[in-house]
Amino acid sequence: MQSVLVYGRLLTRALVNGVYSYSSEVPHRKRDFGGEPHFVTAWSGFPKDVSSNYYALRRRGQFGDDAFFIARHKTVDVLGVADGVGGWRSYGIDPSLFSGSLMQTCERLVTLGRFNPQSPSSIIASSYYELFESKEQIVGSSTACVVVLNKTDGKMYAANIGDSGFLVVREGKVVHRSEEQQHYFNTPFQLSLAPPGQNGQVLSDSPEAADTSHFNVRDGDLILVGTDGLFDNMPDSMIVAELSKLKDFNADSIQRTANSIALQARRLAFDANYMSPFALRARENGIDAIGGKPDDITVLLATVAM
Repeated sequence: MQSVLVYGRLLTRALVNGVYSYSSEVPHRKRDFGGEPHFVTAWSGFPKDVSSNYYALRRRGQFGDDAFFIARHKTVDVLGVADGVGGWRSYGIDPSLFSGSLMQTCERLVTLGRFNPQSPSSIIASSYYELFESKEQIVGSSTACVVVLNKTDGKMYAANIGDSGFLVVREGKVVHRSEEQQHYFNTPFQLSLAPPGQNGQVLSDSPEAADTSHFNVRDGDLILVGTDGLFDNMPDSMIVAELSKLKDFNADSIQRTANSIALQARRLAFDANYMSPFALRARENGIDAIGGKPDDITVLLATVAM
């Protein structure tokens, strides 16, 4: 995701030799039918570019400029992703710092219980304003998506700013989906912290502008949270087809499926002849485009177990 300034959008792409995949998982809990719902979660992804600091970023929950967190606190499980705006790199600013700091702060707030379990937008907002008020200035922009499974009422609450997002798949069908928020083509809503004196020149949306939703979950529901590197390269139908191959809802199977989805998105991103969802939207906006969209890719895949 590249757009930074109101004046002049920066669109850059880079190809990488080879494919790189790293993944991990949250320890599996035994399914207890009739009990309280909880997530069994795995994550996977790829950076668009492999840099000297890639391994350090991966260890702290990042793939390139993408960042994510997985956290639990008492009666809630929480997942979150953010996509740093890559255009900041042209100004000598590391885009991964803002997205990473945003997700790390979200994770800390959840771990400490400083949030409303029915309001994931408040997690995003509290994290953003904490960074805004920090003495250690961080400059950058990012989208954000946070979902909360509230075990007390059996509902999932979601908040999304920009073009990261989530899918809920039940019995092979998408039953809930986040709505993309775009100012115009390839310029999503985004949270921003500008350099001193440049607030008026940087595209920035309020965390209160997040699209929010909530709904009841069922045992076996699949929750996929991802950045636009996934959704720009794989349509929902292709993602659902991959999820339909998941027969066992244990942690190992979920991990393999998350890896498979991330790998397929990665391959398609560098397929110059593929009519990707991103290329289709470009054509709808009068841009003659074809091919995938090379980008960082982050996939969080969870099943609801009861």
